[in-house]
Amino acid sequence: MIDPKLKRALGQAAKGVEIVAATHDGVTRGYTSHWVSQIAFEEPIVMASVSPKHDTYPLMIGSGAFTVSFLAGDQIDIGQYFSYPAHRFHYIAPEYLTEVNGHPVVPDSLSWIHCEIFETKEMGDHVLLFARVTDFGYGRLKESPLIYSSRHGWRVANDKARTPGESPRDALLARVAAAGFDTSAAGPYEED
Repeated sequence: MIDPKLKRALGQAAKGVEIVAATHDGVTRGYTSHWVSQIAFEEPIVMASVSPKHDTYPLMIGSGAFTVSFLAGDQIDIGQYFSYPAHRFHYIAPEYLTEVNGHPVVPDSLSWIHCEIFETKEMGDHVLLFARVTDFGYGRLKESPLIYSSRHGWRVANDKARTPGESPRDALLARVAAAGFDTSAAGPYEED
């Protein structure tokens, strides 16, 4: 069990909300997550964390794949539905997943990615699935995303953090130049 004080610190992390779904042998299931991350720049590789107790897990392993739908701020009902094993709701909302290119996708989500699993790693009470993105689609890209933190709960991310016309990056580069360093050379994460 995580120490309550540590849990409070971890609760500050706010992440986008996704529905992770899989289909295998004609059965489709999904779960709400905020533990899906892109983990590489040069290849489309993601990592998803899933409980092996969840009814989606054997479908992910059996099919060797999963699909991630990124939710918009007005899709909290879908996020809530999949945040519990759907059997608790007696699978009453089949309209929350539709098939696109053979993949289970949340209709009208911001976007979606389909991922082929190439490695798994057990981590305590969850399993990490490492996968390559092999298909994707767009939905309502201009909408604000649904986000979640255990401290703040469900939120809609719609406020800009930067003042229009200001660039923190440019201000930092100006400081570097003022200190006498060359700012024209590309760094390890920039292209020439």
